[in-house]
Amino acid sequence: MTSGISHITSVFAPAHHTALIPYITVGYPNIETTLKAVSLFARSGCDIIELGIPFSDPLADGATIQHASYEALKQGVTLQVCFEVAKELRRQVKIPLVFMTYYNPVLKYGLDRFCSECACVGIDGLIIPDLPPEEGEELEKSAQRYRLALIYLLSPTSTKERIELVATKSSGFIYLVSLTGVTGARDKLPRGLESFVAKVRARTEKPLCVGFGISTTGQAQRVAKVADGIIVGSRIIQLLDEDKSLRGVRSFVKSLRETLSQKEVIM
Repeated sequence: MTSGISHITSVFAPAHHTALIPYITVGYPNIETTLKAVSLFARSGCDIIELGIPFSDPLADGATIQHASYEALKQGVTLQVCFEVAKELRRQVKIPLVFMTYYNPVLKYGLDRFCSECACVGIDGLIIPDLPPEEGEELEKSAQRYRLALIYLLSPTSTKERIELVATKSSGFIYLVSLTGVTGARDKLPRGLESFVAKVRARTEKPLCVGFGISTTGQAQRVAKVADGIIVGSRIIQLLDEDKSLRGVRSFVKSLRETLSQKEVIM
């Protein structure tokens, strides 16, 4: 089986395929649910899983994911636990697994040691929202050594220079933040989303995935017209809260996949 960057890029190889990337906080509401939910996502047509490592100061996350992170930490979900969960998930699912974390825990663990452990347990890539591309050289070296994708973020306020820098440095795909602010399910996506994606598209051929605020099939349909993938987090966490049986989140993920697949058929 392919691993690392090539595992992620293979997702975007089929023409007109829009990747579905769900986010879940490791250990919320408990480890058992994490294992069950990720397996469910893989069976329901998801392409990449974003595994959130709980952190005490998640600056990019809104109230929903902050709460999930806080509760997971209270239950003793450490970085080591996240590695163990990832290792078990790799036995269960074949699709790419990406860690979403913040720079401080990675730095404290040791950049090379962290990347080595990620590769060992079957992680394919890293998303670190508070790592600016201007300061990522050391981690980039370690990520490349272990064939891990290091996925950088761009926001709608990104300058031409920042877009070009991220387009050069990001591997696997580029994470486009749909709006300025933090994560969270929203009723509407910003008007300028399409022009933002087009601005980035003009400067790179790398896959572009949009996250922050996507919570309905209608929003997913809109994003799929211009992006190569959609990332959904807060709404999934909310559904895990509302229905412990996972029926609600299963139905939601399947409806997203069907919506994205309809776009593929049309094209």
